[in-house]
Amino acid sequence: MSTKAIPLSIHGTLEMLAAPAIMAAPFLLGFGVAATVITVGLGALLLGLALQIEGSPRGIPISAHAGFDYVLALTAVIGGLAVGLVTDEWNAGIFLVGIGVALVALTASTRFIAPRGA
Repeated sequence: MSTKAIPLSIHGTLEMLAAPAIMAAPFLLGFGVAATVITVGLGALLLGLALQIEGSPRGIPISAHAGFDYVLALTAVIGGLAVGLVTDEWNAGIFLVGIGVALVALTASTRFIAPRGA
């Protein structure tokens, strides 16, 4: 029995809901140019990755999805630290690091198993 609690379909749904919010955040929170570019790019990549879950025939394999999630999380953390250190925009940096941590938590608790009938 798997100890991971979140099914893959819920994982994809959470990513689809989070991605537009991530892309809108820099405009609502007044981030600078560098943080806006990183945040919007991260949200767009997350949305594209979430759309691949539901089994499009040309989509990425489920086994690769977790790896891409971890890469996006690492990118968010490194981007957040870079924005904070270089531009002194620590509110944007903390936001990006938080997104990275949340993505790691989501990915680590997801069962990456194809739904039955897929």
